[in-house]
Amino acid sequence: MKYDVVIIGSGPGGYVAAIRCAQLGMNTAIVERYSTLGGTCLNVGCIPSKALLDSSEHYHNATHTFAEHGIKVSSVKADLKQMIARKNAVVEQTCGGVSYLMKKNKIDVIHGHGTFVSANKLSVKSEKETKEIEFDKAIIATGSKPVAPESFNYDKKRVITSTEALNIETLPKKMVIIGAGVIGLELGSVYARLGTEVEFIEYQKRILAGMDKDIARELQKTLKKLGVKFHTGHAVTEVKGTAKSATVKYKKRDTEDILEIKADYCLIATGRKPYTDNLGLESIGVTTDDRGRINVDEHLETSAKGIFAIGDVIKGTMLAHKAEEEGILVAEYMTGQKPHIDYNLIPGVVYTWPELAAVGKTEEQLKEAGIAYNVGKFPMKALGRARASMDIAGLVKVISDKETDEILGVHMCGARVADVIMEAVALMEFRASAEDMARISHPHPTYTEAVKEAALGATGGRYLHI
Repeated sequence: MKYDVVIIGSGPGGYVAAIRCAQLGMNTAIVERYSTLGGTCLNVGCIPSKALLDSSEHYHNATHTFAEHGIKVSSVKADLKQMIARKNAVVEQTCGGVSYLMKKNKIDVIHGHGTFVSANKLSVKSEKETKEIEFDKAIIATGSKPVAPESFNYDKKRVITSTEALNIETLPKKMVIIGAGVIGLELGSVYARLGTEVEFIEYQKRILAGMDKDIARELQKTLKKLGVKFHTGHAVTEVKGTAKSATVKYKKRDTEDILEIKADYCLIATGRKPYTDNLGLESIGVTTDDRGRINVDEHLETSAKGIFAIGDVIKGTMLAHKAEEEGILVAEYMTGQKPHIDYNLIPGVVYTWPELAAVGKTEEQLKEAGIAYNVGKFPMKALGRARASMDIAGLVKVISDKETDEILGVHMCGARVADVIMEAVALMEFRASAEDMARISHPHPTYTEAVKEAALGATGGRYLHI
């Protein structure tokens, strides 16, 4: 059978692209090498990690904050096996939802590993058979996989990545994490809240190097209160796993003195790389850059006409919602529309507690670009709603253009800021000013009032709330 479009990969980018293609009248198929749909995000990424983050936060509150709320509990125990089981149920339900959407939109699902035979033909190999399908256009949405350097001796047992970290059923006493980025911090906070001793080794001189310094610092303070240790500005020299433990050797970047940490597990969280294994890209003339990312033009079309690529396999942040927007863009472009994505306004979130969220430029980026700006900050501890819920850690920062007052960046650390950030995204999409943000009526008492106050600060005004 010949399809108008075939999508390789059923993660958020792939399945959203498939749905939009079908909605626009294209005969659509999606190829997925695994037995379940949803890709990394739904199976071993965004969804399962959030399930465990919520479970661990409930446990932490029961053992640390319930008493102050006047709730007396006793004999509280962390049942990690049940947490994993609940996480698996959430994943199963969510992946099932994707399957339902495929059927509802009359999208053919073909299981197997897809490899390009030509620019209009794909070979799909499953355990049972190999078959070829023809198409007019294709979208590569195969995502990414964890980076695990050979020298780290990744064994999936004691030296693990995020995939294995989501399925540990016996609570480890100690875990060392290489990399203090988003993935490492989220999973590290899960285990730290459950009582695991957690230590980070980070090559950069601070955590979350790509995010605003102030909000990263706020998160680090909170994690330190949990007992988490950070070794920033250090390089890992050796990782070895045994049947029951893992040993990590590391050193300061400017010395040769070797230090050592022994733990139950070593979690490698040094980033992810595009997954393009055995796709046959070279056979159809699709080129990649020095980091293995597929080269695309402004319409996300590759060097092979009619072949597009979206999500983690191309340049840009590796975010599920970025891939979704790209999937929609490609589908609409294929049908003659003129879609657009403002990559500067794709928000980023870290789902620790407190949460971090950001959109737009950081102060560092604006300084480097020579753009004059104003800054307004408001601490969560000064907010009535935050005090009522005992979520006083964090702050909101609003950065505006010094001349025009246009909002250039908003950075948050605090309770529910993963949801609050959308106020900033919406306003910035319409190029609002900090004064616009400050003059909008915000309900009282809410966490959103911190946004109003920070915006007021950016305009030179004085804070109004306590």
